Amino acid sequence: MKKLIISLSLSVLVFLAACSGGSDDSLEEIVLADAGWDSIKVHNSIMQNIMEYGYDYETDVLSGSTPNTVQGLRDGDVNVYSEIWTDNIREVYEEAIENEEIVKASVNFDDNVQGLYVPTYVIEGDEERGIEPIAPDLETVEDLANYPDVFEDPEDNSKGRIVNGPSGWAVNETIQQKVEFYGLDEQFNVLSPGSDSAVVSSLTSAYESGEPWVGYYWSPTWVTASYDLTLLEEPEYDEEVWIESKGTEFPPNDVVVGVHGDFPEQAPEVYEFLQNYETSTKLTEEALTYMLENDTEADEAAVWWMNEHEDLWTEWVPEDVAEKVKEGIQE
Repeated sequence: MKKLIISLSLSVLVFLAACSGGSDDSLEEIVLADAGWDSIKVHNSIMQNIMEYGYDYETDVLSGSTPNTVQGLRDGDVNVYSEIWTDNIREVYEEAIENEEIVKASVNFDDNVQGLYVPTYVIEGDEERGIEPIAPDLETVEDLANYPDVFEDPEDNSKGRIVNGPSGWAVNETIQQKVEFYGLDEQFNVLSPGSDSAVVSSLTSAYESGEPWVGYYWSPTWVTASYDLTLLEEPEYDEEVWIESKGTEFPPNDVVVGVHGDFPEQAPEVYEFLQNYETSTKLTEEALTYMLENDTEADEAAVWWMNEHEDLWTEWVPEDVAEKVKEGIQE
C-alpha cells in the first residue's frame, strides 16, 4: 500500500497551516488522520484500499494526538478522519461543523460504549482460574470508594490506582473530572499512560495474572472483544450534569467519518463513497480480534476483513470500482 506515515506535532501542523495556499480544485493525494488507536488504523486501511485501488489516489497517514489531528482536519492538512468520537470533542467538533471546516460524511458506528472497566473476576471470581471474588459488591464508579486497597497503587500503597486514557487524548480530562466528582481523588491516584499500548499493557498484565485492575477503556477494541470486562455503572446521562461535572455515564457517541470542508469538491467520487461508509462495533472488533490472534498489522487485518465482508463494502461503491478494489487487495 502506497502509504507514508508521518508523525505530527503541533508545531508541524501550525507550519503546514501557515504554508497552505487555500483549497485546491482537485487532489492527487488523500491524507487520513491516525490518532493512535487500533480501530482507526483498521478503518484507515480499509478506506485506503478503496481510495488507492478503486479511485487511483495516492494516500498518506498523518499521526498525532486527537487535538493535533483534529486541528489538522480543520486546517486542511488532513483530508479524511475515519473515527471522530464526536462527544469526546463536542465543542471543537460543533464549532468546526458550524464554520464548515469539517463536513460529516457518515456515521461509521454508534453502538460503542466507554467508561471505567474492571475484569469481571474482580466482582464474580473465576472458578476455572481459581480466582475468588474480591469486590463482590462493586457495581458503580462511586463504589470504588470502598475498594482503594483492592486496586492498590504499586507506587503508593496508601491509595488505589485508576488507569486513565492516554495523556494526549481528549477523554483523559473527562476521567479526571469524573474522579473528582465521585470523590475518589483522595483515595485514588490517577495514572495517565503515554499511549494506548501502555494502557493495554497494564490491563493485559493484570488480566493474565488474575490481578485487580480498574481503568478507562472503550469498545470497539480487541481488548473488550477478547477479555471478560465489566463496565462500572454511572447515573443515566443527563446533559446538564455532564456539561457541569461529567458526573453521568458517557453520552451517546456517534463516531463519524469527517472530511475537510473542501474535500467534497476536491474528490467528489471519494466523498460519495465515504457517505456510504457504515460499520458497527461488532464488525470492527472482528478485525481487531484478527489482528490480535494472528499478530498482524492493521493493513493486513483490513484485507482479511474486506474478504470476509465483501457483500458489505461493495455496496459502498459502484460496481466497476468494487471490481478494481477486489483485484487490488489480492495482489
